[in-house]
Amino acid sequence: MTTLEQVEKLREKANVSYDEAKAALDATNGDLLEALIYLEKQGKVSAPAGGGYYSSAREEEQNPAMGAEPVRAYADPRYNGGETFSSLMKKFGRFLMKIIRLGNTNYFEVLKGPESKACIPVSVLVLLLIFAFWVTIPLMIVGLFFGLRYRFSGPNFTGDTVNNAMDSAADAAESIKNSINQK
Repeated sequence: MTTLEQVEKLREKANVSYDEAKAALDATNGDLLEALIYLEKQGKVSAPAGGGYYSSAREEEQNPAMGAEPVRAYADPRYNGGETFSSLMKKFGRFLMKIIRLGNTNYFEVLKGPESKACIPVSVLVLLLIFAFWVTIPLMIVGLFFGLRYRFSGPNFTGDTVNNAMDSAADAAESIKNSINQK
């Protein structure tokens, strides 16, 4: 049963008419918090600017006659599942650290015949490709024509598919070089 006191309190909080306040309280069985949420979903009340979290604990403290209901929290649906920005940034930081660790434990090797001429972490290669691709890629292509081969090694490169592709590129460069030399 909706009381006049509840309607007045909802009118104060939501700035709505008596009819709207009574209808919202009737729809939510007299729960003020649920009535506020109900009005907010209908667009009659704007969401609070402070983050969108509500608690019915204050209401119970002010009016003990309402009964001891469990405290409910409402997360604004515009937020990512109730996650805060700092928790999302921590997840992103952990992801970046994992990628950097993988890049530093795996290596990009430059080979001349069976001998390894250079060995750099994959993370350094990625940085070179991002920030100096106009120098890195042409140098790698020119290196193929001078008999260099490239290979990835490390604990995460167990399959040979990437290295087979690198060998195919080196073989193609070698065959182009041989066809030019024969002419």
